[in-house]
Amino acid sequence: MLEGSPGLELSHCRRNCQTVFYSSCTILHSHQLCTRFRFLHIGEPVKGVAAMVGWALRRAAQVRAHLARRASGVCRGPEHQALGARPTAPEPAARGAPGAPRGAVELLGRSYPQDDYSNLSRKVLSRVGRNLHNRPHHPLWLVKERVKQHFYSRYVGRSGTPLFSVYDDLSPVVTTWQNFDSLRVPADHPSRKKGDSYYLNATHMLRAHTSAHQWDLLRAGLDAFLVVGDVYRRDQIDAQHYPVFHQLEAVRLFSRHQLFAGVKGGENLQLFEQSSRSAHKQETHTLEATKLVEFDLKQTLTRLMTHLFGDGLDIRWVDCYFPFTHPSFEMEISFHGEWLEILGCGVMEQQLVNSAGAEDQIGWAFGLGLERLAMVLYDIPDIRLFWSEDERFLKQFCVQDINQKVKFQPLSKYPAVINDISFWLPRENYTENDFYDLVRTIGGDLVEKVDLIDKFEHPKSLLPTFIESFLCAGDRALKISRHRGTRGLPGGVQSGRTDRDPRGRGARPPALHAL
Repeated sequence: MLEGSPGLELSHCRRNCQTVFYSSCTILHSHQLCTRFRFLHIGEPVKGVAAMVGWALRRAAQVRAHLARRASGVCRGPEHQALGARPTAPEPAARGAPGAPRGAVELLGRSYPQDDYSNLSRKVLSRVGRNLHNRPHHPLWLVKERVKQHFYSRYVGRSGTPLFSVYDDLSPVVTTWQNFDSLRVPADHPSRKKGDSYYLNATHMLRAHTSAHQWDLLRAGLDAFLVVGDVYRRDQIDAQHYPVFHQLEAVRLFSRHQLFAGVKGGENLQLFEQSSRSAHKQETHTLEATKLVEFDLKQTLTRLMTHLFGDGLDIRWVDCYFPFTHPSFEMEISFHGEWLEILGCGVMEQQLVNSAGAEDQIGWAFGLGLERLAMVLYDIPDIRLFWSEDERFLKQFCVQDINQKVKFQPLSKYPAVINDISFWLPRENYTENDFYDLVRTIGGDLVEKVDLIDKFEHPKSLLPTFIESFLCAGDRALKISRHRGTRGLPGGVQSGRTDRDPRGRGARPPALHAL
């Protein structure tokens, strides 16, 4: 029984796991929400790695118990003192739970006071300032440089200088106005929720997209630019998602003369009119101007993808919705027999352009993920690999020519191992992304995947969740094992079965079985 926490019990699973790899197989009973998680990590012979994983998962259970006590107002005794020893650390315990201590976050030379919106984890904060896209010979740097090379050589101004300027060192800390309001993101849009974005406080956050700088650059008088940077979003755990990734965004504006130059009868055409909005255009744009901007946008992107992937590339455009463009499209390419979404784009919302002081211009914008392109171009199977410091990974991209073809070679010889963990969750103020951040903060990049595989409901109406997680040993074991798991519960345990607590406290979730 944890001191100062009535009803909370921390014990090993009923299978009595003894090995260090499975010592993290614990159950936290609070007779509230129960969530069982299965973890897979590398079976390295180095006991230190296994011990660290075991400690990490035990720590996860302790932190969850600490959150449960704070939510219920029970905070006393030595256990509280130990868990609350870092009141200003941006860890999951300071995510706005009632009664949680408040401090300040020191980031990039500035201090940001925390409030109920603060939800940054240590894991995410440790990534701020790494700027992988500016690290020479990193795969993300290679993709960025190839895109820059294309725009610099293909689009040249009257004086012979590049038409597009590049900004790749802007601070990732932005205001909520920059990230949302300047782009006309609706007040009730899901991306504004704490469960989707990382907030330093109610007014400042880590940018969720490079579009957060769009309005400021337009206001400064720029009409053609690229923005590259790290962006932050709370997301699930798998080989394709990470809370930090990198975007490249481009914007280009046209005056009436620039857009209609070379068009027969162009002197009689106009950019703007007052009409009604349709699926094909905005209410303030003429159909002719919209179609010319759309054509230039798609031609620009087709040339870029041809530069990156070579001739003969199959491309298709899918209509979609973005708050800051209309009409909007997603670009997909056929690669190895599959259609892959590469980027989003569209004709910029004129209200956005007007508010930035460019009322006499019309333009397009697009944004792409550098990781997505790099994974396809270099056959990199897992997004976590971009954060590796292993020279065996990095030296594969030290090439003389940035356009040289590179195929990633897997490194690890170690197989994967699966563990289970189960514990109760609070009834309110919880999202799955809270747990994902907790796993990433404590388990680091050992965690490969977390999936929901079973649910258990307490007889007294409390809803739990069961999740499995795949882990691999980061820098020392970079070969990704793609385990699909088995149907049903491991060890023959059936979904929905409960066992009676021998202490007479009612039903509890099925016993955990380590794989």
